[in-house]
Amino acid sequence: MKIYADNAATTALSPKVLEAMTPYLTEIYGNPSSLYQIGAVAKDAVESSRETVAKLIGAKNPNEIYFTSGGSEADNWAIKGVCKALKNKGKNHIITSKFEHHAVLHVCESMEKEGFEVTYLDVYEDGLVRPEDVKAAIRPETALVTIMYANNEIGTVQPIAEIGKICREAKVLFHTDAVQAVGNVPINVEEECIDLLSLTAHKFHGPKGCGALYVRKGVLIRNLIEGGAQERSRRAGTENVAGIVGLAKAMELAIGSMEDRAEKLTKMRDRLIDGLLSTIERSRLNGSREHRLPGNINMCFEGIEGESLLLKLDLAGVSASSGSACTSGSLDPSHVLLSLGLPHEIAHGSLRLSFSDDNTEEHIDYLLKVIPETVEYLRSFSPLWDKIKSE
Repeated sequence: MKIYADNAATTALSPKVLEAMTPYLTEIYGNPSSLYQIGAVAKDAVESSRETVAKLIGAKNPNEIYFTSGGSEADNWAIKGVCKALKNKGKNHIITSKFEHHAVLHVCESMEKEGFEVTYLDVYEDGLVRPEDVKAAIRPETALVTIMYANNEIGTVQPIAEIGKICREAKVLFHTDAVQAVGNVPINVEEECIDLLSLTAHKFHGPKGCGALYVRKGVLIRNLIEGGAQERSRRAGTENVAGIVGLAKAMELAIGSMEDRAEKLTKMRDRLIDGLLSTIERSRLNGSREHRLPGNINMCFEGIEGESLLLKLDLAGVSASSGSACTSGSLDPSHVLLSLGLPHEIAHGSLRLSFSDDNTEEHIDYLLKVIPETVEYLRSFSPLWDKIKSE
């Protein structure tokens, strides 16, 4: 059996999305900045997609949506753009969490080199940021709070509305990396007091290489990419028309089916969690079970290495991961798991499974068989497991 269980890394392109994109890859290939017909039609498609994306996240104005190359660019633009715009106003402080995606953490580190101070909030064992910690960290010089909507590794969904309200009352801008959340949980930027939001298409069965940044009207933000008048002179570069159309279509499909899909995936997720916890000794679920994306499971199995587990599962037909796809070449344990307080030797034995609507109950049956077998096999020649057992 072949099982793809790494949808947090990327998803398969939906056939309906490909169908929507195809005309803009073949017939309507004009540059949206051109005046002739196929350029004008392409421009109309971009603007129609902008309206769709704005509506689906509760934005008041389509012009608050800017298309990007993906979530990483959107995160970079949000943080660098806001901070550089506000630095001359004496705002030189950023608040984030210790388990953000590296597209946020590495940007914050780069801003530290430019004279900004960054507060990295704890996330505790349940993988949740405490709103009261955000409130306590805000200072008069705070330029931006950036907290991810849902963690890309352990799937914990943060109290975004509470954090947004705190920031709004303190008159501090609030950005959220919603790359993992869009299409999986309801989002409304107005109701949740979100000033900037990042998203990308390939996490919800859209194309790779296309994302978006929501910027609330009135927010001061510097450009990240210069060189042209595209995106109302805010983001240079010829628009990826097919990608933009695909993003909007995929987002429309994902949000339209979100409720039914969440019910299905939550049921499958919980059955697998219960089965693995009851079958494999010295196993643990990482992060809150209650405040969690419907299709995310992240577990640690003591006495084994995550890399060995992934390779054995791959031979058994299972595509999974041990954490973020963006750090797959690293031998270091996940910074997300370390932020929960896990010791290195336990964090090394992690497994992330992330499901989509393409997964089935039969897949869960197979995983409940193959994962315990694989863990038992790896432990059978593990000196670390022998030590754990003896203690």
